[in-house]
Amino acid sequence: MVRPAGEQSVVTTTAPPPLVAEDVPTSRWQRIQGPALVIGALAATTLALRLRDPHQHGAWGFCPSAAMGIYCPGCGGLRAVNDLTHGDLAGAASSNLMLVLAMPVVVFVLARWAFDRWTGREREHRTRLVVGVTVAYCVALAVFTVLRNLPVGSWLAP
Repeated sequence: MVRPAGEQSVVTTTAPPPLVAEDVPTSRWQRIQGPALVIGALAATTLALRLRDPHQHGAWGFCPSAAMGIYCPGCGGLRAVNDLTHGDLAGAASSNLMLVLAMPVVVFVLARWAFDRWTGREREHRTRLVVGVTVAYCVALAVFTVLRNLPVGSWLAP
């Protein structure tokens, strides 16, 4: 079909409807799926580390940075988790002190996330606090990495 000159074709599109309250997961199971999957995966990983001892050389592969003689902030993390599953806090701290110090915070955040989802509570996110804590932790990891690779900080090496 040919249109007469001066006539414009109008194309209309419809946007998807906005998300309304009834589209948000309402059942408890729908709300708790995310935290349950994350906590379940962490529990399975922890069980695997309990059953297969990372203290045995090569049990979980080789760390490329440790092979080059550099201890990254994660070096010793698997051994630290294994030590914690055996109740050896001192051994875990000697393997990776930063992981041991971060563990209570991680457990708290996961528990709070799961509890909030379970109860249906929505919290206001404090962006400045989250950014500040994240930057402070990254700086602490950088300092930890430098110290554990210096002769002075050799007690921090895994």
